[in-house]
Amino acid sequence: MPINRKELFNELFNQFLEFNKDVEAVIVSDQEGFVIAGEKRTDVDMEIVSVLTSIINPIIERIRNEFMFKKFGTASFDTEFYRLLFISLDEKRTLSVVLNNLASVDKASPYAYLLAEKSVQILNAVEGDNIQLTIPNFEYESDETAYSERVKNQIYQMRLDQGGMYRFKFVIIGNHEVGKTSLVRRFVENRFSHDYRATIGLNILSHSIEFFGNNIVYGLWDIGAQTFFRRFRQTYYLGAQACFIVFDLTNRESFNSVLNWYQELEDYITQRDLPMIIVGNKSDLNNQRVVEYKEGVGLVNKLSQKTKGRISYIETSALSGENVEDAFTLVAYHYISKSKEDEEQRVKLDLLEELNSILEKRKKQGQSLDKLLILTTLSENEFWSPGFQILTDINSEYKLEKIKDDKEEKTYRYSNGVLLNNFLYKDFNLKESDAVFCIFDARDKEHIDPSWKDVVHNIITNIEENGVVLIGIRVSDKSDWSNIMEEFNVNELLEQKMTSLLFFKLGLEYRLEIYDQLKVMLNTIKYL
Repeated sequence: MPINRKELFNELFNQFLEFNKDVEAVIVSDQEGFVIAGEKRTDVDMEIVSVLTSIINPIIERIRNEFMFKKFGTASFDTEFYRLLFISLDEKRTLSVVLNNLASVDKASPYAYLLAEKSVQILNAVEGDNIQLTIPNFEYESDETAYSERVKNQIYQMRLDQGGMYRFKFVIIGNHEVGKTSLVRRFVENRFSHDYRATIGLNILSHSIEFFGNNIVYGLWDIGAQTFFRRFRQTYYLGAQACFIVFDLTNRESFNSVLNWYQELEDYITQRDLPMIIVGNKSDLNNQRVVEYKEGVGLVNKLSQKTKGRISYIETSALSGENVEDAFTLVAYHYISKSKEDEEQRVKLDLLEELNSILEKRKKQGQSLDKLLILTTLSENEFWSPGFQILTDINSEYKLEKIKDDKEEKTYRYSNGVLLNNFLYKDFNLKESDAVFCIFDARDKEHIDPSWKDVVHNIITNIEENGVVLIGIRVSDKSDWSNIMEEFNVNELLEQKMTSLLFFKLGLEYRLEIYDQLKVMLNTIKYL
């Protein structure tokens, strides 16, 4: 029997709209704006959104290219009435999620990624495929004040990059007979055992999945609930990076015990931002349910006020498999996001420390407080300038004066004495700049673009004496680094001027590499 993709999309999109009240419409369209499938809640004009999709596709393609997306590229922007979230499903098709203008894109993104994954499954399905269309009614409370300020940049990168490997320790706790081991077995082995055997102390399993192009390796610690083993659980919790607290939807006592298990985590784990999901299991026993969905959400809201971590709620059935894989996927989403945030925060603090040391040194030397440090970044287009974005973020705690802010030129003055410029390659001014940073993309190129050499020569010619120039070159495995350096051929020019020039390679972890190289740039400024 041939696959009825229209019917599958209708079922998927309708149930998605049913519980996502902030979503007005969902649409899958091609590059030309042709609507392949879609559902709407109100009078959203499907044709208008599909046309917007065709307009945004080149930008999504650029984001996918620039940020190493191979399968998924994501963009978002606001209109007067809606917030639009776009996820590219493949090279030709895009998922558009239309949100009301007060909705949080950050809060909607886990749903949107799951919807995208299931949409890809439908598009690529062949006869006999079993596609789970349900999307979990996943709720969590977050600090709404964090979303009160509208997204200032109309196009921005989502944090879910591709190509990484993540290993993490995942603990599963809760009362006896709530189904912890059954959930793990369903996830790892995709089967359910009707024979109940209590976990004695600890059961550890390892399982890996492919998640949006990332390899996720779970170390699953199924921890026994016996009181006798409580003294050992402190050791079991060490190094945990994510957690399920499971209760039985047909057992009120197990639900009430969630607070006790949460408190035990609080007592034994010093890490206060642990991604956590409260799991109401045995949703298949609906006629025996004694804990309602809203009670689970209410408990999560209550716990969210006590912690900085990401706490979520989901209902599953280890028997039928409903929402089990999605539950683990959701915690993987939180974990990847958190891992990226933690690592970026570490290198950001290092960079900030280096920046502050320069500013303090120059203050003591009596330099003008208006421009203690002048940094310039160059970019090929207005949509992508990671050096400028990173330096802007580093200075975000200081008062900002925007002297100029258009596509071709941006000049920001900060109260700590930093003057930050961004220009396009075709026209830039380096007057009084202490350092210049720019990136060229040489991936899959046998030779550099002739204009790049002109840009570098103009930088060296126009930068102040003892200035610092940092040039990032994005390369692939096939790139010939030696040949690239030879084609730039700037040695003779450097001999004529006292300029510190550093070329560096940019690979998959380009953002962290940029942080590291900007730190080198600042350190060079400090000691010149």
